[in-house]
Amino acid sequence: MSQAKRIVLAARPVGEPKPSDFRLEEHAIPTPGAGEVLLRTIGLSLDPYMRGRMSDGPSYAQPVPVGGVMEAGTVCEVVASNNPGFKAGDIVLARAGWQTHAISDGKGLAKVDPKLAPISTAVGVLGMPGMTAYTGLLDIGQPKPGETVVVAAASGAVGSAVGQIAKIKGARAIGIAGGKDKCDYVKNEFGFDDCLDHRDPDLAAKLKAACPKGIDVYFENVGGPVFEAVFPLFNAFARMPVCGLIAHYNDTQSVAPKWAGALMRNVLTKRLTIRGFIVSDFASRHGDFLKDMSAWVRDGKVKYKEHVTEGLENAPDAFMGLLKGANFGKQLVRVGPDKA
Repeated sequence: MSQAKRIVLAARPVGEPKPSDFRLEEHAIPTPGAGEVLLRTIGLSLDPYMRGRMSDGPSYAQPVPVGGVMEAGTVCEVVASNNPGFKAGDIVLARAGWQTHAISDGKGLAKVDPKLAPISTAVGVLGMPGMTAYTGLLDIGQPKPGETVVVAAASGAVGSAVGQIAKIKGARAIGIAGGKDKCDYVKNEFGFDDCLDHRDPDLAAKLKAACPKGIDVYFENVGGPVFEAVFPLFNAFARMPVCGLIAHYNDTQSVAPKWAGALMRNVLTKRLTIRGFIVSDFASRHGDFLKDMSAWVRDGKVKYKEHVTEGLENAPDAFMGLLKGANFGKQLVRVGPDKA
């Protein structure tokens, strides 16, 4: 590759992102300076939180500036190094963003051992999505044997792991996903007790039937009508980790829904715990997560599915599809070969 490529934020989207909000640029491959390394991106992770980084409203992280490279977790190869901590050929976990090459001073890079698991898992089940599922469920949801755990977006990278961890902890796992194929996969491959289609007009009634003893933990990834079907079924002292609200990421205004009063009454009378979280809140749990999750994956107790899009230039379309549920499993973009 004689030229490097990057995708930058061309404009801040209003509502749903559109192709003109992104721009593909070519530039000379950079040269690492003293203490720096040159990274070549093998694969990058696409995640719903990136929609928030495209806006400039108040949030937990700085937005991507207009003209700036879209942000993402990446698996990269070190192709040149002036840093004693890394050598050419090392595979590393980085935050290089939507680009083929990046310069790093080595801070924040973590070496990935290709012998332990496929390197793509470093941005999937053994990376940020897996840790999000692990900490959100275990630290906030705290499922107990025999309880009922309901998981939104159950066929995705986070949701699929949540349900499988709930089963490991002895709970019932009920998933909600989009379409029969995804629901069947969630039940038959990920081992959930049941999975319901969020497009079903009878979702609320079917969810009630699937949860005859009510809901003790609801792992929220979606919001919208899915949450409306869930909250009347909460048991006393139910817990709700709020990981994402993908149904609302393209909203152009924030208005309290008509059922907000009923929800707050439930919060009071049922003594509910509702807590939003960002995975970095639980950074101290990373060692526990890696130990447990790597063992569960190795033993077949946690399975994962990847949805791979080929080519950096196709990242915008893949991301826009992700926000509409077009992906099936962890959405990745393969930017380059595993080895140069």
